[in-house]
Amino acid sequence: MERSKQTSRARDATLGCALLLALAGAGPAHAQEMGGGSKGAVTGAAGGATAEGANSALERCDQALGTIGVVEDQSAPWYHTLQSYKLGSTVPVLRMMIQQSNCFVVVERGAAMRNMQMERNLRDSGEMRAGSNMGPGQMVAADYTMNPSIQFSQNTGGMGGGLAGLSRHLGVIGAIAGGIKTNEASTTLIMIDNRSGVQLAAAEGTAKNTDFALFGSTFGWAGGAAAGGYTSTPEGKIIIAAFADSYNQLVKAVRNYRAQTVKGGLGTGGALGVQGGSTPASRGK
Repeated sequence: MERSKQTSRARDATLGCALLLALAGAGPAHAQEMGGGSKGAVTGAAGGATAEGANSALERCDQALGTIGVVEDQSAPWYHTLQSYKLGSTVPVLRMMIQQSNCFVVVERGAAMRNMQMERNLRDSGEMRAGSNMGPGQMVAADYTMNPSIQFSQNTGGMGGGLAGLSRHLGVIGAIAGGIKTNEASTTLIMIDNRSGVQLAAAEGTAKNTDFALFGSTFGWAGGAAAGGYTSTPEGKIIIAAFADSYNQLVKAVRNYRAQTVKGGLGTGGALGVQGGSTPASRGK
């Protein structure tokens, strides 16, 4: 009887190992999927119009379309969710991604504005040495503003849910199923024209990360196996990949940009009039 139990446990372990190897061979243990494909995060550097080590999947422009500032709503719920994951502002990575693409020239509209103003206050106080060239009229206007937002979701479905049904027969597979978790994020980028306040473009992006964190502990292997748990937080990688997807969609849209038009003029009443109104449409013109 004891030998029969040992044989059964050995068979279950063998089947579990085979399943583990099959899943590991299906792809990277924690690959980020930008827009449904397996693409990396935003990496490298940017200097002027030059990009170094940029993701080859990032859209690029032959010439810049204008200047842009990136401003996030730090009172929004998604920003507080970021903090719960110990993640900071999205602005730095977005600014690097924008500059790497060469589609817009990035201007400072964040915390560093205080330092810029401090330099001007020093100039006005007379403390700056001669030849500092910190004169008025040198700041560049931001033609556009970009606003990011994030929508989070987390589930334990997918392969985990499918494998869990086998746990009645193979306890080891049930343990693997419990260790597979899919995290997803959706991001939105809105681009506003600063002179008119008109929304020029909007784009949504998505990313998914499959976490095989329990594979190593399932079999008690010290240090984990080739498909073992990863030590970096997945949420940050997912968000970056989703924003890269959003930005790519936005660039594709503005490359083919055509201004919206309204009969009677933009912002002068619109084409839908009301009785007794003073707009051209209200007067039947």
